[in-house]
Amino acid sequence: MADDIINRVANSKLITIDLEDYYPKGPRVVLDIKDWLFEGFVLREKDFRTQVSEHDWSQYQNGYVALTCSSDAIIPGWAFMLISLHLEPYAKHTVIGTLEDLETSLYQDIINNLEVSEYNDKPVIIKGCSKKPVPPNAYIMLASKLKPVAKSIMYGEACSSVPLYKNK
Repeated sequence: MADDIINRVANSKLITIDLEDYYPKGPRVVLDIKDWLFEGFVLREKDFRTQVSEHDWSQYQNGYVALTCSSDAIIPGWAFMLISLHLEPYAKHTVIGTLEDLETSLYQDIINNLEVSEYNDKPVIIKGCSKKPVPPNAYIMLASKLKPVAKSIMYGEACSSVPLYKNK
């Protein structure tokens, strides 16, 4: 007697969420202002404003920008605000920090706006591996967003998932 192979995963009610599917397209850039400072450490307002006004901001069109200063300089808050206002017509999103800070901020916006009602009382798997730089914080944010509605939350792949939460 020949037994048919049944794909129980495909026939299950499991819903897989892959955060990579939500990855925003566009270039990521770190803008280091160290070279705009006197000797890399001192912000001279007049010189700094000149650097900002002469910079080609159009190169950040439709991109995502992480503002930083790689030297140990103390940067006043207005300096990054000034830069962000110049970036605003071009960049889609700007943060102060690293590329990971940038990705976390992007995913925070995405997850905050994610409609989760379709996961109501359903078992959900948050897919773990991705080829794109999905920040670890995004998985935590998604799990927290799903907890009030999902029947259960797992992590990984359907064939080898790790249970994280089950609504009692």
